[in-house]
Order: sequence, then C-alpha cells, then structure tokens
Amino acid sequence: MTMYLPERILVAPSGFKESLSAVEVADAIASGIRRVLPGVRVDSFPVPDGGEGTLDILATHPGTRVHQIEVTGPVGAKVKAKWLEFVDRKVAVMEMAQAAGLSLVPHNLRSPGSTTTFGVGEILADILDSGISTIVVGCGDSGTSDGGAGALMALGARILDADGNAIRLGGDALVDAHSIDTSELHPGLATASITLACNIHNVLTGPKGVAEVFGPQKGATSQQVRHLGAALDHWADLLEETFKPERDLRGPGSGASGGLGAGLMAVGASARNRFDVLLGELPSAANEDLSSLIAAADLVITAEGAIDFQTPHGKVPAEIARRAQRTGVPVLGIAGSLGKGAPRVHDVGIAAIQSIMTVPMALEDAVRDGRELLVDATERAVRMLQLGSVLASRSEDKVRRKWLDPQAA
Repeated sequence: MTMYLPERILVAPSGFKESLSAVEVADAIASGIRRVLPGVRVDSFPVPDGGEGTLDILATHPGTRVHQIEVTGPVGAKVKAKWLEFVDRKVAVMEMAQAAGLSLVPHNLRSPGSTTTFGVGEILADILDSGISTIVVGCGDSGTSDGGAGALMALGARILDADGNAIRLGGDALVDAHSIDTSELHPGLATASITLACNIHNVLTGPKGVAEVFGPQKGATSQQVRHLGAALDHWADLLEETFKPERDLRGPGSGASGGLGAGLMAVGASARNRFDVLLGELPSAANEDLSSLIAAADLVITAEGAIDFQTPHGKVPAEIARRAQRTGVPVLGIAGSLGKGAPRVHDVGIAAIQSIMTVPMALEDAVRDGRELLVDATERAVRMLQLGSVLASRSEDKVRRKWLDPQAA
C-alpha cells in the first residue's frame, strides 16, 4: 500500500500576540510535526508582519545593526526599545510596538483612549538624529488609538486646545484639539522618506475604523468606542486642515496601529502593504526565499493567534495562502483560537484550520501554555493528515484490485 505523506513541509507563521513570537511559533509547530513524521524535512520561515518580533527576524540578516534607546511607553512609564539599521543601505526599520505595543499596557490600564504613541515619535527622532532619512515603520500589535498624536508631539508638534494649552496624551483628548503648532517639527522630516509597513485594509474612521474595530480589542467599552470614534474623526479634520497632505488621511493604511498611520501620513509618510515591504525589500532576497520554499514544499503550515473574519484581510495566513495558490501547494492554518467568521479563510486558499484549544480555558492559561498547546495541536493535525493518507492509499488499492480482478472486488 502506497502512503502519500509530505516529504517536505514549510512552516510560515506569524506570532501569537502576548504569548509566542513568530520564531517560537515556528519552532513549536516543527516539534509537533516531528512527533509524527520524524524524518520529514521541515523548513522554517517566521513571517515578519510589522508587529512584535519583526526586528528579531530581520536582525538575522547580514549587514544589520541594532540600536538601543529608552523611550516613553504607552502608559507613560519609560521602556527600553530598539531599532534596526541596514548599514550599507542606510535604511532604518522600527516596530511601533517597541514603544506602544499592547504587551506594554498592563491589563488594568487597557483603555485605548488614554495610551500614547509618544515613544514612537522618540524612536523616529533618534533615527533622524543619527542621519538616516529612509525609514520603515512596522505597524502592528499596538496598544494605542491616539491617531499618531503622541508621535507628532515627540517630533516637535504642539497640539493645542481652544485656550492655547497643550492637550493631554491619548486619543480621548483629541476631541479638545483646536490647532497644531508645527513651528518646531523635527527638521529631518522635511527630507525623510518614511514608509509604513502596515495592513492597508485598516482605516482611521467610520464603521470599519480604529475605534469601532480595534477599540474593544484594546479594552474600550461601547461608550468609549463612540467617544474615541468622534475624537479621531475630529482629529482627521484637524490634520487635513493643518498639513494639507497629498494622501487621504481616512484612506488605506490611515488606521494602522490605532491611527498612527494617519498621523505620520500627515507629515509625508506613505502606507504600503507590509508584506510587499518586509518580504520584498528588507532584505531584497526574502521574497525570493519564501517563494522558493513554498514551491518546494508538499505542505505549508501557517499560524496566528486568532483566525477569524479579519484574517482574510491582510493577515499573515491569508498572505501565505495567496502565495501558495500560485503553485498549488495546500495550506493548513493553526490558531490560538477560531473566532467569528473563521471559515472565510477557506475562500482565500487555506484548506483546513485548527485551534490549539480543545476545551474551554481562560485566556491567561492559553497564553501561559501556548507552546505546549501548539505542539499538541500540530501533532493532532499531522495525525489527521496521516489518516487521510491511509484512506487515500486504501481507496487506490481497491480501485487497482477492481481493475485487475473485477470478480474479487
């Protein structure tokens, strides 16, 4: 009986937010595969998506240098952050999550209307002060919804209320913003080329805007969502009035990282598909590496913390599936949880999905035991593939016997 099992598997996941980095997810999945298929070749390609872990992945490439800096975190306390320099190319890459990520916001302080991107602006200023003017800002895993106001403040903008006083930090305070004094903006912005590597499906305002879609994920109540939505709408008007930008501050990418996209687009940044930037240009060979690994694989396993209705719209599993479809390689998706609309991922090329949780459990328990749960879930998935191979082989044998000896069948 001929067995049809994969000889080469590509593992290409994102990280599990607040639990496992993309590198750790890839390692756990590989361990689960080898429990069942110890001799199979496993290729690992943790996918940089602009969020936490992006710099760690990119820093493995030659010609990079890590810079350390202390900045203001999302709740005001100082945090240690870093940014990455591609030395020969004089290009800097930063993660906004280093200064304003959700993991930096204690659970009891998760109110997106009060957290700030001030530290993001401090990292940008540090990069500009170093003499680098080509900057990629990774957008993802944010714990803020301030429309980039904090970042602009750190870069020298003064956001004033009707009495000429500086407004408070945080998105809720934007409703009081009356004018923006740009006289002391960092001079390096005038010649800088800033690219936001983001999910361009995210917009600042409206029913699919920052407040409505991401506010509840960051701890906002329904009343806070309404207030924050109004504040961000007012903020967009003020940005447009002040900077008269060429780009639409309510358009694609404007809602990246809690509206950081809109704030930085106002001062000239451009929003682009994060995978085009991070896989196609930094370094230039990464896209070719991923394409060749997919083409050589018999199976691709991708993963993210939650597979739901948002996954088809610019998330890592959907991007991997889109690329795999070019060569017809099947894709399996593993998730920390399967949420509302999860089956929609089948429409973008993910053949099957599986959650790491088999029984109801508290989120903190799933986060704590994430690696073990992921290894076990991968083992279960591969055993199902193994069963499918046995069934396919038996079916083929029946057809062969029937063809050779119709009476025996």
